[in-house]
Amino acid sequence: MEKFEEFSTYFVQETGAKEGAVSPVITQSASFGYGDCATGEGIFDGSIKKPLYSRVGNPTTAKLENILAKMDGGIGAVCTSSGMAATTLAVMSIVSAGDEIISIGGLFGGTYAFFTETLSRFGIRTSFYDVDELEAIEAAITDKTKIIFLESVGNPNMRLPDIKAIAQIASRHGVVLMVDNTITPMSIKPLELGADIVVYSTTKIICGNASALGGAAVFRAIELEGEEKFKSERYKDIHKFINKMGKMALIPNAKKRAMRDFGMSASAFNSYLTMLGMETLPLRMDRVVSSVEKVAIALEKAGLNINHPCLEAHPHHQRYHKEFSLGCGTLLTIDMGSKEKAFAFLDRTTLPIITANIGDSRTLALHMGSTIYSDFNEEQKAFLGITPGLIRVSIGLENPQDIINDFLQAAQF
Repeated sequence: MEKFEEFSTYFVQETGAKEGAVSPVITQSASFGYGDCATGEGIFDGSIKKPLYSRVGNPTTAKLENILAKMDGGIGAVCTSSGMAATTLAVMSIVSAGDEIISIGGLFGGTYAFFTETLSRFGIRTSFYDVDELEAIEAAITDKTKIIFLESVGNPNMRLPDIKAIAQIASRHGVVLMVDNTITPMSIKPLELGADIVVYSTTKIICGNASALGGAAVFRAIELEGEEKFKSERYKDIHKFINKMGKMALIPNAKKRAMRDFGMSASAFNSYLTMLGMETLPLRMDRVVSSVEKVAIALEKAGLNINHPCLEAHPHHQRYHKEFSLGCGTLLTIDMGSKEKAFAFLDRTTLPIITANIGDSRTLALHMGSTIYSDFNEEQKAFLGITPGLIRVSIGLENPQDIINDFLQAAQF
């Protein structure tokens, strides 16, 4: 229990208070009184740091935002009502009609649908590439490319991107790199690797107990000297925020160009529950990344078709040990060969909960083709690694041997 020690003290100390209420205070109010007109004016122009209105900021949520920003080394964060809301906020604060996005690797089905179905209706085009198609990715960048987007670990194809190499491509061309780090908080630090924005579904491992929907976008500071990316014509819509807010510019840009108008605000109560989850996040993550390896190795040895980078047959096995030494989250997949066998296997298990969530304290499992990806065509499924018998498993805090035993008995048809 030592992989995430740097966060163990920080999280519990930061969420608690030395005076008054120890547990974070829930500010359950939609609006806030300003006291006088001059204060109200100052709050709206940003010169006075007091709550404006809960659609754009709440004191309880602000506490969570500070913790998440420090976790990732960002200058600030904006919490949202869900993980998809965080991705939407981060993307919509950057793009306009006619812009292009490059998406890399396996993608959560909701994100893929957001890019292909929703954004396309607004004239924003997304092209998709495998994590290792670095030359093709670089060749695809045009003057209309605003975002390169990737997941730290492909969900559910389990492919691992070379984030640093992709960040170098983004930097060479002055394009924003956005990383969905939902599966690997603390394990991977995208901002240190060259990303500009990190997004999370805090519903998952960060909260960890299925009690609260939430999301967050964490932003890096804009360097005011020597940086050309955000000062270029490509990101001219952000210039007014740089002129007014300096290195903090990406925060008001996100709040005014997305949060204010789309209203994907985080609930104060859900932010409170998420902070409670974060107090044990280092301990839970340490346990899970150890257990998932034990389960994957044992099930593969028993003859099941397992996909996880800790296995020698995985194409990114070496990358896993070199760049993902703190693990790659809670997931592994099992391919039973057909939908019928996958259903039979899942119905015979006793430990996992069959649900669409991941990152819970309990082990979760789901047949992919009949649920999240049920309305995707065969070409889309092939690109995303969705085979007829694919089961995604999110390993929980149970004894790993109990999980292994349960899965092995379930596989005995």
